[in-house]
Amino acid sequence: MGLFSRIFSKKKSDTPAPKERTVLSIQIGDIITYDLTDYEVVGKITYRDGGYEWYGYQLLEGNDTIWLSAEMDDELELGIYRKVQVPIQKPYPKEITYENRTYYQEETGVAKVTGEGRSTSLTGLETHYAEYMDSSEESYLSFESWGTEIEASHGYSIEAYEIKILAGSK
Repeated sequence: MGLFSRIFSKKKSDTPAPKERTVLSIQIGDIITYDLTDYEVVGKITYRDGGYEWYGYQLLEGNDTIWLSAEMDDELELGIYRKVQVPIQKPYPKEITYENRTYYQEETGVAKVTGEGRSTSLTGLETHYAEYMDSSEESYLSFESWGTEIEASHGYSIEAYEIKILAGSK
């Protein structure tokens, strides 16, 4: 290699470019844009019930935390959830009323959990979960038991085109 080619040659980067993300491959540190707001992915929970797997991503913007749910059933299903206070205990009822709407139980089961980021402490735990839908099929309630506590979330479906994912790492 000549003197000029050494001086003017571009140095190859040893760092590979980040891989393109999908909603099923989001990682801690990625940035998710939803509803004109940028959220950082600070937690990820992988749920496994038998051979079925789905993900919950904890998204943080300032003091605002939301959860992005992603699962591939017959087709990709995405949802946005926020924690709410709903008095409930096990066994989960077949229907429940929240904010003057009746929700009907769609699914219940026990999932093994793996956590990353802020959810690392959940790794190895099991949660007894229940999913509810209202009659319009537009609004959802989700319950997960963590020890003696039951966490409630209220959510709705979104489409993949409503979010943008910016990889925060490779």
